[in-house]
Amino acid sequence: ERVANIVFMGIGEPFNNMDNVLRAIKLLNCGDGFGVGMRHIAVSTCGVVPGIERLTQLQYPLKLAISLHATTDELRSKLMPVNRRWNLEKLIEACKNYQAAVGRRITFEYVMLEGVNDSLEDAASLAHLLKGLRALVNLIPWNAVDHPTFKRSSTNRVRRFQERVQELGLRCTLRREKGSDIDAACGQLRLRKAAQMRGEAEEKAYFAYED
Repeated sequence: ERVANIVFMGIGEPFNNMDNVLRAIKLLNCGDGFGVGMRHIAVSTCGVVPGIERLTQLQYPLKLAISLHATTDELRSKLMPVNRRWNLEKLIEACKNYQAAVGRRITFEYVMLEGVNDSLEDAASLAHLLKGLRALVNLIPWNAVDHPTFKRSSTNRVRRFQERVQELGLRCTLRREKGSDIDAACGQLRLRKAAQMRGEAEEKAYFAYED
């Protein structure tokens, strides 16, 4: 079966491995490789601005996805430390330049966290932040993990948020969940493995102390 779409994302920031990612894209795109069109290759980034700027210079018409998750620098810096290096102003400017160069719509990923970023005011702030961009907002349900701070927004709250964003002129979708029933959705496997490794390390330390 022919590979039709490819996404660079997940654990490991693609733009922190830029040279190899670009090499892979060229191989996947060329006729002697998989022959996958640039418009069918997506790169998801947490907001590494130099990577976006390099794509702009190369004018690669890829699908660009930005992990946004907040509409203010204060909150985004807490949720995503990368924002302390490249703030929202720099990120949005880089996105506008990329869109001007290649003409592609940009996807902005937004995980819904109860009482953190899911109010109607947050929805309005999101629409204001992305004003002037041809954007798709992809709302992501928070996958249940053993976390003391974050909880999943209710279905009704997500629906109202989505409706408000659409009312303000942005296309807004809700990501379909896969694997959450077996703790295999986004973020869950890694957290479980990390907890397991911490437990094993603590057990080894205990027995080393006993010896």
